[in-house]
Amino acid sequence: MGKRVYIIAGEASGDLHGGNLVKELFKVALPGELSIRAWGGDRMAAAGAEVVKHYRELAFMGFTQVIMNLRTILRNIDTCKADIENFKPDALILIDYPGFNLRIAEWAHAKGIPVHYYISPQVWAWKKGRVRTIKKVVDRMYVILPFEKDWYAKCGMEVEFVGHPLLDAIEQEGRTDLKPLPGDDGRPVVALLPGSRRQEIARMLPLMVQVAERFSEYRFVMAAAPSVPDAVYQEGIGTAPITLVNGRTYDVLRHARAALVTSGTATLETALFGIPEVVCYSGSALNVWIAKRLVDIRFISLVNLIMDREVVHELIQSDLTADALADELSCLMADGPYRKNMLVDLTTLRDKLGGPGASAHVANAVWISLSGRA
Repeated sequence: MGKRVYIIAGEASGDLHGGNLVKELFKVALPGELSIRAWGGDRMAAAGAEVVKHYRELAFMGFTQVIMNLRTILRNIDTCKADIENFKPDALILIDYPGFNLRIAEWAHAKGIPVHYYISPQVWAWKKGRVRTIKKVVDRMYVILPFEKDWYAKCGMEVEFVGHPLLDAIEQEGRTDLKPLPGDDGRPVVALLPGSRRQEIARMLPLMVQVAERFSEYRFVMAAAPSVPDAVYQEGIGTAPITLVNGRTYDVLRHARAALVTSGTATLETALFGIPEVVCYSGSALNVWIAKRLVDIRFISLVNLIMDREVVHELIQSDLTADALADELSCLMADGPYRKNMLVDLTTLRDKLGGPGASAHVANAVWISLSGRA
């Protein structure tokens, strides 16, 4: 009888890494030996998982959005539990998305379902008390940031550092030919990554448009998230000199000389492509007020957190203005010490994260644990 695995990813980045994990799981299993059912997205579906709920229906950003949609979130949790129970998996793999996944982990542990957690919640930044729950209900934790292994060890939990899965995704991108972007005219490209959620796009896009209108010597290319309709971006861009490219973020980054990036996974993706960047963040006043009281970190970007110092400049809230963005972009584009030092630091960052292979490592660990079960 074949093995059954249930995977839950609640965001675009989780779908990216979940897709690569699904591919690796099917590589280690013989044909017909493995069934994978999932909450995720298009990448996981394309890799062969049966996706029963798309992450577009799950992504709520910020404290206020979560509170406003709490009834929907709780209903989704109940639906997920029922689907897992019907599927009867031999293992559950949870990918980040802690508010949802830790509730599922507690329930699954009580049901006797082995729980594998891939990409640790950022408990080192806030809600440190969650580590007590993780120790009780997670059978194996796979971490992707080098400092997380030591942090968990201090909390009395052994975890596995597997490297960062973005290196897998970027290595795959490196195997493809560099495709031209629409409207290529020889000018240096500035990549604009305003985010993958409508709330953050609404905040970031107007500022990025203002910057694009100041630099006729550069070509601005906006990387649109596949989960967001082009019309959402086009409405904000209007007549500004910005080329919109959908579903080709890595192509955009490979062409770019610098980037303006909304805080999130995209800041690390940009850095791993060796692209100098400035990190942008603007949230609602209430969300920021709550975050300042709960979050215990010096930086908001993964680049600076991993390096434990400022490598890329972070423009947050009142510091995030069109003037500040334009000034930073001028420094990033110029062939001066500022840009050169950042390029050196981005190489060091990549070395810290190890080589590719995170997806294969997790797939092998999960399959070995499955093989040991009757």
